[in-house]
Amino acid sequence: MGNSIKSAQFLMEARRSRATYGSAEDCFDLGMAYSCGTGDLPIDLIEAHKWFNLAASRGSEMGQSMRAEIAEEMTAREIAEAQRQARAIIASAMVSGQLRAA
Repeated sequence: MGNSIKSAQFLMEARRSRATYGSAEDCFDLGMAYSCGTGDLPIDLIEAHKWFNLAASRGSEMGQSMRAEIAEEMTAREIAEAQRQARAIIASAMVSGQLRAA
């Protein structure tokens, strides 16, 4: 059981790394993983909202839709935290030259 948790965490870290600078689809996939829970990982709506927000900012209509759907289950404080985290990723990616301003 410990190995499956480590494997799931490794896969999530690889997805997170790829999605940070990747496509809307990469971000959407990560949002889905957090919104549904993947393997032994718990559901995390703040993380899900953050990744759906990043997917939406990269042109994903499904990202917009899923972000709105899970926002209905979140507090204003949780949404603000997810947005803050998404902005930090965008700023970091822009500074490193991996992402261009829209």
